[in-house]
Amino acid sequence: MTAHRTPHPGPALAILALGGLLALTGCGTQAAATTAASASRPEPSGEGRTIRATQIAHVTDPHEATGRTLLEGPVLAEDGDLYVVDVTAPAGEPKVLSVDLATGKSEGVYTDRTGAYTSAQISPYDGRLYLTDYTGSIVSIEPDGSDPRTFFSGEVDGSATNLDDIAFDDEGNLYVSDLHGMKPGEAKGRIVRIDRDGEKSTVLADGLAHPNGVMFDPKLHGLWISELAENTVSYLLLDADKTAVTSQHEAIHVDAGVAQTDSIAVDADGNLYQALHGRPAMAVYSPNGERLATVEIPANAAKGLESATNVAITPGGKKAYMTVSGPDGGYVFRFTALAEGIRQSNGG
Repeated sequence: MTAHRTPHPGPALAILALGGLLALTGCGTQAAATTAASASRPEPSGEGRTIRATQIAHVTDPHEATGRTLLEGPVLAEDGDLYVVDVTAPAGEPKVLSVDLATGKSEGVYTDRTGAYTSAQISPYDGRLYLTDYTGSIVSIEPDGSDPRTFFSGEVDGSATNLDDIAFDDEGNLYVSDLHGMKPGEAKGRIVRIDRDGEKSTVLADGLAHPNGVMFDPKLHGLWISELAENTVSYLLLDADKTAVTSQHEAIHVDAGVAQTDSIAVDADGNLYQALHGRPAMAVYSPNGERLATVEIPANAAKGLESATNVAITPGGKKAYMTVSGPDGGYVFRFTALAEGIRQSNGG
């Protein structure tokens, strides 16, 4: 593998973007989390059964320059390695890393001077690794870190973007959550569709309270999205061309206490794996909204960890790999999923 490729010179924007990244990781958003609508929602029935996760890799430590580390976007490549991004990695330190799941060892694959990468996903169209940049662009690289390209950059409908998670349809078009400034008390977030050539962008939904997770259901009929500031999961039914939303409704209210809804993955049975920022755990729901389980890490490990951001479930298998971070560093934990993984279970 090629380590630490730097595609272009320029000032380090990761540090400049840290204020926005603090918001991205949940700081200062609680004021928007309770509304009259949320207060009237019925209480959920419980947390389901407990699924225990086991640590398999210690990947990163907090960076001196940024004071933190935050792993995101786990995605399994064809070679069996797990790829993760470190959202707060400064210029020159690895921003994309590969983890050998057999040994737990990791190595840097890619870095640059400007990106603050919040997710990773492999395109079904060209097999490249796509990275969302919180500062407003999408970069694609080869799995070995070579050939970096700016796939998309700039405004959408005249407004700057703060891009977070990605979902792909089978043709390689992208569906991206746009936090869009993420100021407390504001609901200006969007879900944006970007054609696979990067030339056309369309706002599918707006007025969202800091949208984070975005993922298709198994049949690719619609998108599950999570709103960080409302602790809700909504379902967006799409038209046949997947270029417009035909209906939208709130499907699940996540009872998470001080934690907030982060990324989403979906298994072959349509179960939703909702990552939690502010608690190193994941909530698992059926597609009908029933709380089936909670993925937990051991209590002694949880003391130094704050958030579980995302999961990758092995396509065709049930081994699941969850990224967890906090003051003790960035880790990968493994657990057994409720059903087999599919493409929608792998990264985002």
